[in-house]
Amino acid sequence: MDEEKKVDDDGSVEIEEYLNEEEILINTHEKIDNELCGRIEKIEKGVLDLSLKTIPEMLADDKGLVHSGFIFSAADYAAMVAVNEKNVVLVASNCQFLSPVRLGDVVNIKATVRNKEGRKRNVNVVGYVFDIKVFEGEFKTVVTERHVLKLHLVDE
Repeated sequence: MDEEKKVDDDGSVEIEEYLNEEEILINTHEKIDNELCGRIEKIEKGVLDLSLKTIPEMLADDKGLVHSGFIFSAADYAAMVAVNEKNVVLVASNCQFLSPVRLGDVVNIKATVRNKEGRKRNVNVVGYVFDIKVFEGEFKTVVTERHVLKLHLVDE
């Protein structure tokens, strides 16, 4: 993966990543820790494949159970990059954890943008360990004009 760094007008660093021959630019969530949220394996317009290799930092107990929050985080990240807009944010989700994930498992996640209406995007996300479906969710996102932390959501 090639990386090119640009400095924005506000002084922040923007990282542009190219993942395949089509050179689809990743426009969002550039500071994500791929070890904790998964690595992008394939990206096409509106579709993303990601793999999450579970590591000891994800453990919930001494039996090897991985905390479901890490699976959710990887699914959320996959949904955001499938939308691939700079200012995409999660507004709601409906998720099911269908089977436990163990330390050492690799969760293969596929995110597919299903519906686009104005600034709203609905993304279906499924996760598998081998052929066992361990996660399924519907993520509702919104693309904002500016960064969510720069929006004035409440009158002062």
